[in-house]
Amino acid sequence: MKTVFVKPADVERKWFLLDAEGKVLGRLAARIASILRGKEKAVFTPNQELGDYVVVINADKIALTGNKAEQKLYRRHTGYVGGLKTVNYEKLAEKHPSSPLELAIKGMLPKGPLGRKLQKNVKVYPGAEHPHIAQKLEKIEL
Repeated sequence: MKTVFVKPADVERKWFLLDAEGKVLGRLAARIASILRGKEKAVFTPNQELGDYVVVINADKIALTGNKAEQKLYRRHTGYVGGLKTVNYEKLAEKHPSSPLELAIKGMLPKGPLGRKLQKNVKVYPGAEHPHIAQKLEKIEL
């Protein structure tokens, strides 16, 4: 079986709208990552950007299971010696409501130039308002 290479001009790319209210963080992020990669398309190729665009609303109302709100940690490094910064989910979501979902999606995408390109195809908004009405969004459910 041979891999089919599709020219970027021939790819049909849609815009999808996802409401994150009450959805579990990891399951939602996995579904979004799959749509961004284009895995649901018949012409999926691992090294090409064939996926669709995703707009996520109500990211501040996302759900976590168990005690993850207090126990889940996000780490980053400043680049200086001893510069490891750690913050839990509650504090991160309070300061930047869309960050936990964006970081979860980023972790599920490929690393490198393709992953960075795919990250630009997801738009996450903490509330119900978004500026993408002109794109004729298709609403999808999990």
